[in-house]
Amino acid sequence: MDNYVTVDPLSAKPIECWKKYQKQGRISEPIKTLRLDAPIHSNKVRFVCISDTHDQLADFLPDIPDGDVLIHAGDFTNSGDVSSVIKFNQELGTLPHKHKIVIAGNHELGFEDGEPMNDKQLAGLNMLGIKKAYELLSNCTYLCDKHIEIYGLKIYGAPWHPMPGYSFYRSRGQKILHKWNQIPAKLDVLITHTPPLGHGDHNTRTKMDGILAGCAELLNTVEQRVKPRYHVFGHVHQKHGATTNGTTTFINASMCDSKLRSAFDPIIFDIPLPPGYTKS
Repeated sequence: MDNYVTVDPLSAKPIECWKKYQKQGRISEPIKTLRLDAPIHSNKVRFVCISDTHDQLADFLPDIPDGDVLIHAGDFTNSGDVSSVIKFNQELGTLPHKHKIVIAGNHELGFEDGEPMNDKQLAGLNMLGIKKAYELLSNCTYLCDKHIEIYGLKIYGAPWHPMPGYSFYRSRGQKILHKWNQIPAKLDVLITHTPPLGHGDHNTRTKMDGILAGCAELLNTVEQRVKPRYHVFGHVHQKHGATTNGTTTFINASMCDSKLRSAFDPIIFDIPLPPGYTKS
């Protein structure tokens, strides 16, 4: 890949960094999304986006509309326990979507390769004869720094975030940018757990760097190099909704509020089928 972005000198100060970007004319405008009962068309791929269900997917199942591709942008458990992953996988299996894509979030403890695990996690994995809990996700495609092509559309998923103390943490700056540099250009849909700076990332929790939790390096990667049609994420629960910079639609698909109560609906969007592709 070429045209890598560079670390912003203010990336560790997201509030100041976003103010600078706004002065440069970079925008984040709220936009309306499709109604959940919008008809599904044969010449368009319907994506259904959810995130941050935190062991409560069963509560949301009746409200998840049908579609061609279901996306879950991480934090489907509270702590990555084997029992929670098994339950989540079973619940996913009840949904009708032909394609289901899942990435991990910071709460999927033990999912990161090379990450130490506690005795309870190890005992559960050993009993099942597996090394990592993500191997239990049989009812979906699990993406971690990988891409998949569906109906000719290119989709990439990555779990990294800049919040210390959790799985998949990388510090702001070069360490997390190294992960974003792996994202290929010319994507149709990018899925991350963390928001990019300035889009769906307003947060008052101090561990999330004050009031902006998004990643400047991710924003610059999206805007300057990858330029996907859609960027789906979660992580910051209370900022559920969609924004645009005029090129990419950014979707915070969180389902729970800040107290982990079910609060929001899925978000859906359509992408026209590329020439030569059908859904049959």
